[in-house]
Amino acid sequence: MSLMEAAGPLLSELEAKYQAGDVVGGQETLSKLKIMLLEVPQSVEASHVACQALELGVLLTVLDGDLDAFGRNIAQLKPHYGIIGTPKITTTTGTARKCHVLGLNLMHLLVDNRLSEFHAELELLTETEASNRLVSFPIELERQLMVGLYDKVLSTTAPDPSFQFFVDNLLQTVRDSIADCMEVSYKEMTLEDARTMMKFDSQDELMEYIQECRDDWIVQDATQTLCFQPTTSGSKASSDIPSMQWIAQSLSYATEMERII
Repeated sequence: MSLMEAAGPLLSELEAKYQAGDVVGGQETLSKLKIMLLEVPQSVEASHVACQALELGVLLTVLDGDLDAFGRNIAQLKPHYGIIGTPKITTTTGTARKCHVLGLNLMHLLVDNRLSEFHAELELLTETEASNRLVSFPIELERQLMVGLYDKVLSTTAPDPSFQFFVDNLLQTVRDSIADCMEVSYKEMTLEDARTMMKFDSQDELMEYIQECRDDWIVQDATQTLCFQPTTSGSKASSDIPSMQWIAQSLSYATEMERII
């Protein structure tokens, strides 16, 4: 019996547990597969089994929100991708979920602001992989961040439900950056303008953000405004400051500097 045949029932079980959202059960099955692979010599066939198992492991860690386990599974996957993707060894260039996993890994690096690693990963992509919608999605997001197209970033739609975890984290990071710039660009702002600028769907979402992340902002219910800093004599009025332009430029410069460093 070949390794693929022997591992088949466990791979099917792992797939079923992932589809059912059974993280704990899936991790137990994945552990059994890893033990099985430790007991066989390294080969192209073993790498194919390992890729299928670890790819499902990556998707399970996203369901669980466990980024440490996500990183470990990605690190274990990379050598196997190298083996099954080497032309001298096999004509097979990957697995059905490879682009899915590559896209998720790029999202992880982007959210963590690990831009040098992000661009290093881009160098390893084939043209076919880079054009896949699950891989091109984080690439396009990174380009939008570089040029300060934050409206597009905040309005983005995940190409697959598994990306939503990273998208939510990225949107939080972008909103935090916009909020930082709002504080230094304005003395006060209407709640509606703040909601629009930060792309919240409702004022309730804005108020929830303020309570959780910006408890130093003063909400003036009577005038429906936000106060960011005390009024000082001789300071410019908010209307005198090209704030939206300043925000876009400042965030773009900061991100570009991080990319260069």
